[in-house]
Amino acid sequence: MTTTAPAGLVVNAGPALPPLSHFKLAAFDMDSTLISIECIDEIAALAGKGSEVAAITEAAMRGEITDFKDSLRRRLALLAGVPASVLDRVLAERLTFNPGARELCTALKAASLKLVLVSGGFTFFTRFVAAELGMDFVRSNELEIEGGALTGRVVLQDWGDICDGAEKRRMLLECCEKIGCGPGQAIAVGDGANDLPMMGAAGLSVAYHAKPKVREQARIAINEGGLERLLELIQP
Repeated sequence: MTTTAPAGLVVNAGPALPPLSHFKLAAFDMDSTLISIECIDEIAALAGKGSEVAAITEAAMRGEITDFKDSLRRRLALLAGVPASVLDRVLAERLTFNPGARELCTALKAASLKLVLVSGGFTFFTRFVAAELGMDFVRSNELEIEGGALTGRVVLQDWGDICDGAEKRRMLLECCEKIGCGPGQAIAVGDGANDLPMMGAAGLSVAYHAKPKVREQARIAINEGGLERLLELIQP
């Protein structure tokens, strides 16, 4: 069941949407949400492994491969030996922000929300995206590089090794605790199955041009237009 919304926006049934002033934090996925690409697919494409890696990515985002950690390890293994310079090429040649990403983040920061970037992607890219959008907290995976090439593995960080759906949820809850708000005062925005745990924990879940499973479970689905369209539904 849905309620009436402007064209291209879906609001699934539930209580009235709170005003923007209710929220204190917004957590975002990166790949295919804030940016237009899946970084690992672009790395693979430049390395001549595009079709094999993209097939695993698509199955994981649709929820057909339910273990995100396993799917990421399988994809990374295919990239062992790829020159690390490929990362620079992806950033320079292929990474673009999705429509409305800057506008939405600017509006949320102006409304005093803290912004979280939590990604199953890689720190090489999240550092750039976080700096461009003014993120307050970031969690993502660190690619292991030896001798100027990818090893096909990630580096163990103080919180763990792979940021999967469960880790995204933990990060959202951890950041809420840090700033002194409840998860009901958080917005979570994503597009893939591994975003569902954090979206389920947040007070408002937003699917952006998402997979069918994610659109169905989110409170709001943006199916047309840019991310800034969220502001049509949550007024100050």
